[in-house]
Amino acid sequence: MENNTNLIESILESATNYGKNGYELAVLKFVDKASDRISGFIPQIVVLAFLAFFLLFINIAAALWIGKLLGEVYFGFFVISGLNLIFLFMYYFFMRKWLKRVLYDFIIRQLMN
Repeated sequence: MENNTNLIESILESATNYGKNGYELAVLKFVDKASDRISGFIPQIVVLAFLAFFLLFINIAAALWIGKLLGEVYFGFFVISGLNLIFLFMYYFFMRKWLKRVLYDFIIRQLMN
């Protein structure tokens, strides 16, 4: 009888250890995947920030140049603002769903790998 009790206790202890190790492994896998994704995401944010500043300064330079050609600086800013508005409408009506689908697929692929 004592052997059966020791055997059951040892099986329960093994099962408990297995459960704890499985949980710890799942946490470590999650931390690994999250840190990998975040470390890949940060450089992309930096590139997007530089791209945003580049586009901002290009827009300002183009507005000043067009304003000089038209005789008044603010005319250039009106022209560039109008072009940006046209691009915004084109994006909203034609590319928004496409870009959403591409990003969705990209995120799914990244999480599945």
